[in-house]
Amino acid sequence: MSQFDRFLATFFDWEIIRDFLPALGQGFVITCQLMVSIVVSGLALGLVLAVARTFRIRAVNAAIVVYVDALRALPPLVLILLAYFGLPNVGIGLSGFTVVWLVLTLVLAAFAEEIFWAGILSVRQGQWEAARSTGLGFLQTLVYVVLPQAVRLTLPPLTNRTIAITKNTALGTVVGVGEILNQATTAQSFVGNASPLMAGAIAYIALFVPVVVLGRWLETRYSWRKA
Repeated sequence: MSQFDRFLATFFDWEIIRDFLPALGQGFVITCQLMVSIVVSGLALGLVLAVARTFRIRAVNAAIVVYVDALRALPPLVLILLAYFGLPNVGIGLSGFTVVWLVLTLVLAAFAEEIFWAGILSVRQGQWEAARSTGLGFLQTLVYVVLPQAVRLTLPPLTNRTIAITKNTALGTVVGVGEILNQATTAQSFVGNASPLMAGAIAYIALFVPVVVLGRWLETRYSWRKA
């Protein structure tokens, strides 16, 4: 057997991959469910927190800043382990899927809040005043004038951060969530061959490359036109 044949047998053995395709497919579905739920809930929570800061209530703003700084500083893996193994000690038992969703949602919301907030601050004060002078209230100005511009401005950093955090769904393997990496490593341990891992890597590419392309399209579609 040549070195190339040995390489193919170690990393791309089709018979082994075929045997574990159903399990990898199941992991693919679970990863998709996690990714979609994290993106939707994380971005929604981040936007709500950014809007809450516009009301300039000191206690609320201080609580949001503490939350955002803490969640951005702590590694998601530490939070997942603390939530999964620590919360049962105070009577709160959550499934691995729920823990990964909850932690990554809170982390994404922390980053999204800062990005949305930066976008809101970048809208010139004159536009606030112009909108108010037409008779719009504070909330109407925020919803109809400021937020559309702020969201458009924040699309590039928001897209990059969202992709980076959703890839952390692979951390679910440490708490037994049957996502792609968990299924691939389990299969590898059974057969002693790296082919399931390579199939898992291909599954990640198939899942996240379209997301990256979609993000690039959104950035181009909604970017401000240069003068």
